[in-house]
Amino acid sequence: MTSSRVAVLGATGCVGRQVCAALTRDGHDVLAIARNHAPHVSSHPFLSMDVAATAEQKIAEVFDAHGVDAIVNATGGWAREEAEMAYAHVHLVERLVEAAGSMARRPRLVHIGTIHEYGPVPAGVLIDESVDPRPVTPYARTKLAGSQAVLAAGDVDGVVLRAVNVCGPHTTEASFLGMVAAKLRDTTAAEGLELSIADAQRDYIDVRDLADAVVKAIGAPARGRVVNIGRGVATGMRELVALLVAAAGLPPDVLRERDGQVESKGGDWTRADITLARELLAWQPGIGLAESIQDMWKSLNR
Repeated sequence: MTSSRVAVLGATGCVGRQVCAALTRDGHDVLAIARNHAPHVSSHPFLSMDVAATAEQKIAEVFDAHGVDAIVNATGGWAREEAEMAYAHVHLVERLVEAAGSMARRPRLVHIGTIHEYGPVPAGVLIDESVDPRPVTPYARTKLAGSQAVLAAGDVDGVVLRAVNVCGPHTTEASFLGMVAAKLRDTTAAEGLELSIADAQRDYIDVRDLADAVVKAIGAPARGRVVNIGRGVATGMRELVALLVAAAGLPPDVLRERDGQVESKGGDWTRADITLARELLAWQPGIGLAESIQDMWKSLNR
């Protein structure tokens, strides 16, 4: 696709803001959409809209009025109740799909899903798109339902990107790594920090690499497909925390690991097969974890 007007839903979030930046670098015009404005999207035209609470026809009219060619759904919810997750992950997507299907000109729709939609898999498994989704957590179940709404919509030119966990600049404090970074910011070597760390290995990707995949997906011919987005490497959570400690300039022994249950949105092992992303999107990750974690730490102080 040549230069186009792209509406980014969830534009003020960790992923959305990077998608806006990547689209702009690629020559697209961005319409940033979120419930509330934030200073970091001030360089883009902004529209305050709660998509889940807006009638489908109204959404379509707004998109048509702004000449929208493509839509990126980068919204996400970190609610704890399943009903709230369903509202953010399913109801919103169903309204968006209905609106897109009734627009004067059919737009491209890129929906950002999650690797956790597949559900837990045995350690060592390389997760490709043929894996039958069997999610067990409310988060993963509702995210899958949203993705399925996109895939089932025959009159929508849609694609689903199932992304692994993200790190990098402005990672939300609602995530595990974001929470750890925030705690380390307020920790001294003398005080130390007690922390429960899951005995897990997970695939993590820099949020800017994910944003680049979104840009590639807008112009790719893939329709009605699921495409995994990750680094294709499972990394131990303790290794990731150690990278954060180093980025913070603190000694390794600043952490005191304690026993305790660690809440997770998915399983203890994730490793995405990204072969299809290379083939369909001509995309591959480019930012290493050490650089990503360093930039994540730097963004805390900006």
